[in-house]
Amino acid sequence: MRLGIPTDLRPMEARRVDALPHDPGWQFEPKWDGFRCLAFRDDDEVELKSKSGKSLKRYFPEVAKMLGKLRVRKFVLDGELLIAINGRFSFDALQLRLHPAQSRVTRLSREHPATFVVFDCLLSLEGKPILKLPFAERRKELGAFFRSARKHDALQRTPHTLDAELANRWLTDATAQTDGVVAKRLDLPYEPGERAMLKIKRMRTADCVVGGFRYGTGSKLVGSLLLGLYGDDGLLHHVGFTSSIPAADKPELTAKLEKLVAPPGFTGDTPGGPSRWATERSAEWQPLKPKLVAEVRFDHVTDGRFRHATRFIRWRPDKKPRQCTYEQLTAG
Repeated sequence: MRLGIPTDLRPMEARRVDALPHDPGWQFEPKWDGFRCLAFRDDDEVELKSKSGKSLKRYFPEVAKMLGKLRVRKFVLDGELLIAINGRFSFDALQLRLHPAQSRVTRLSREHPATFVVFDCLLSLEGKPILKLPFAERRKELGAFFRSARKHDALQRTPHTLDAELANRWLTDATAQTDGVVAKRLDLPYEPGERAMLKIKRMRTADCVVGGFRYGTGSKLVGSLLLGLYGDDGLLHHVGFTSSIPAADKPELTAKLEKLVAPPGFTGDTPGGPSRWATERSAEWQPLKPKLVAEVRFDHVTDGRFRHATRFIRWRPDKKPRQCTYEQLTAG
């Protein structure tokens, strides 16, 4: 593609904070719980890229086809892929698309087509990169894009507001189908790969690498997953565990984990390290290749570890293990 913007561009990210900013100069948007996606089009060529840099085009053919039919023939858009099932957005439905069988992907795309919700524009209608422009100017370009593109239900512009009180109501609305609120400075240029925006989530969560597991007591099935995060030293450190695994999922999960068993698992702090709570069993664990990423819910962090057991939320096949860092545990 000859767009002046590489298709391996890393999307600008957000760092977690505890509360909305209330000083002037911010725009607020819903934080969608979908697959982050950069969409590129250069005439007849369309590409969809995930946050980790993988192509999503074969998994969302209906979105690629829709983008290829728009009146605007050159663009780079930043947004989120969402799938609604019975009127509710479903992250599981997105995960089901990541399947090796193209026939299954095609069937799912017909049964439950995805929507692309756009919140940033990186190429002007004249075909010039605009990453260095302030966000307020890029939003104007995004408005121009939507006025020029053919209207389609599967292509939506994200809601936005300058009113912090309205954004706070989005946060506290129990019926909202969002993951929180994203705050962006109006004077912010697009900073690829940087956590230049702010995100305020409804609950504290972290994406962790599964560096090992323990069998259940007296069982041949998995009992708990051992969680890790990468530190500034580049090592994978053990930070806690989760045992909230549905019983029905344990046989299949155990088989999957056993295929990944390989030392060392954790390359930094390990389970069963020096502790007044250490027991013989705490040292009995199976190391895994750092391939799986799990999102967990947690409450407190003490000395770089989860103070209590975490609650398993979902698998994150869209995240690279190396993206799971301690930075997630720092608010602000």
